[in-house]
Amino acid sequence: MRSHSDSRPDSQQLADLKSQTEELERKLADARLLLERELAQSAWGRPPAPARSPENGLWPLEEATAEPGGTGLWDPYPAAEPALGYGGAGQPDWPGPHEDQHDWAPVHEDRTEALVSRGRRSARYRRIPRGYKVGIAAAVVVALVTVAVGIYFNGRASWPSSVATVQAEADRACQNPDVVSEPGQVNFACAQATRQILWVFALLTSGNNPNFVDPKSGRRGLEPIAPAQGGEVAWSLNLHHPYDPANPLDSLQVAARAINNIIGGATVTGADGSPDVQPGLEGSPANCMRYTGSAAVTTRKGFPGLCAKPVTSAAGQAALVADVYQKWVVGAPPKAAQDAAVLFANADNPGDAQVQAILQHLRRAQPLT
Repeated sequence: MRSHSDSRPDSQQLADLKSQTEELERKLADARLLLERELAQSAWGRPPAPARSPENGLWPLEEATAEPGGTGLWDPYPAAEPALGYGGAGQPDWPGPHEDQHDWAPVHEDRTEALVSRGRRSARYRRIPRGYKVGIAAAVVVALVTVAVGIYFNGRASWPSSVATVQAEADRACQNPDVVSEPGQVNFACAQATRQILWVFALLTSGNNPNFVDPKSGRRGLEPIAPAQGGEVAWSLNLHHPYDPANPLDSLQVAARAINNIIGGATVTGADGSPDVQPGLEGSPANCMRYTGSAAVTTRKGFPGLCAKPVTSAAGQAALVADVYQKWVVGAPPKAAQDAAVLFANADNPGDAQVQAILQHLRRAQPLT
């Protein structure tokens, strides 16, 4: 079975994050340019400073007059006098204000052009509403913060140091060939692609502490299994010494065999000597539908039923892990089982937001039992 966690190299993840950051920077530059244009355009509507005259330092304000049938343009100079162009010698840079005028043309523009581009209300540049500008800024800030958080988590986040220890111990424990279920030979717990189920369960139920003791259930060790059950499973593993729940290798081997039996079922010899077939999670058509997308179950005499298709999809493996957790940790709340599935699915992605939330919870509380 294959793992469905994110297997992209770190360099590819960093390249993706860099690309996203560059895209957001481009959008931020566009937003700034749009804002600068709006601010520059708004400058046209500012009242001009009074022009100066030779006598009193100011040009007098004159009422605009419109000739019948004329253009309607305001002209501060009488018709009898020659009109000079804006900005001429001795002339003010701007015409005087008028109650019907609502914008101004710069000195170098033709008056007709000014009317076309800024003189009529319908042609005025519509300013961007302040709320819209605030929304753009807020969206950019949120996007940049999201990228920063992603870079932080993916670049710095990691599993607790104890995870690496348990991973190494699980690799050694899984060298025991007897951890597979009997007789179905299911080996989900120690398959290379799904082996993380061992340290995920240990992290949730004991904080990866081999000396953990649950005062309520009496269980000891890394994995959620009672000593009596562990001793019974250890017998089938052909361990060379009595089962010791405080020994990480013993605990993980027993856990691997128990997980495989929960999934694949087991066949034991009954009191009368006849085989007693005990079905596992894959013996149910409904479960197989959830795990594989097919309800087909393969059955053989004396063997527990198994899903006809292998459990390889991301969703199927996550559902299977959650079900195993609830079977093993009797009375476990659905939230704890879902946490197990999330950690399993993100074994290579400790920066995932859900993973970080679960780890924060574990730091504040006792292990999930």
